[in-house]
Amino acid sequence: MRKSHDREHTSGRHLRVGEAIRHALVEIFAHGHFRDPELTDVSITVTEARTTPDLRNVTVYVMPLGGRDRDAVVAALNREAPWLRGEVTRAVRLKFAPQLRFAADETFDAADRVAQLLSDPRVARDLEPEPPPETKHGRRSPPQRRQRSRPRRG
Repeated sequence: MRKSHDREHTSGRHLRVGEAIRHALVEIFAHGHFRDPELTDVSITVTEARTTPDLRNVTVYVMPLGGRDRDAVVAALNREAPWLRGEVTRAVRLKFAPQLRFAADETFDAADRVAQLLSDPRVARDLEPEPPPETKHGRRSPPQRRQRSRPRRG
């Protein structure tokens, strides 16, 4: 027997609510009405709002423009979370006001690490295509035809 929260999780409702919360926060951040002075004149990107299946808790992944003072901005947003909770609840019109927790989005760091690895000469060498094998007379061998696994229908 499935629990009710399993049904919500598989229905995608939590994904839709998370996206609605993300959009609401983007609008709130665009107006820039914060009580915390650390958030004044800071452009914040909201990359994802991940809800729990019961929609009571939301983890919001953010990144300040340029990644400057990331930890200070996340701490300031967590201090503003109670006020933002009320604003989000009014904007999205949810039955329950979800608890907001802000966290720095680490995907930008991971993307930078992957780009750095791909630019490494040793990795670039491994990514280059191998030259085709040569025959005894110094010519390239013709491409091999694949054998059909099933007989043709006639």
